[in-house]
Amino acid sequence: MSLPTHYSGVTVHTKANVYFDGKVVSHTVILADGEKKTLGLIYAGSYHFGTGAPERMEVVAGECRVTLDGQTALATYKAGEHFDVPGKSGFSIEVPSGICEYICSYLA
Repeated sequence: MSLPTHYSGVTVHTKANVYFDGKVVSHTVILADGEKKTLGLIYAGSYHFGTGAPERMEVVAGECRVTLDGQTALATYKAGEHFDVPGKSGFSIEVPSGICEYICSYLA
């Protein structure tokens, strides 16, 4: 899978989404067709996120370990890989070192 390196003709929300005392930060991007994405980074550590809508998390750089709510399996994702999270659910994510950069797409 090839991840985009840029988006053209978008609206970017300049106010950052900041979580866990600044250890997870993203910006919201609205594509020309109205599709919403967030682009962000996660510093080393362990975090849990809940979802409203289904999401696809694409790893742009770095790596992370993920466990989806209700599951016990721990999966590792590296640059160029993705995982999907059901709506009204959640996931635990661990970045063992460095920074994990991601694109989050909200699926219909």
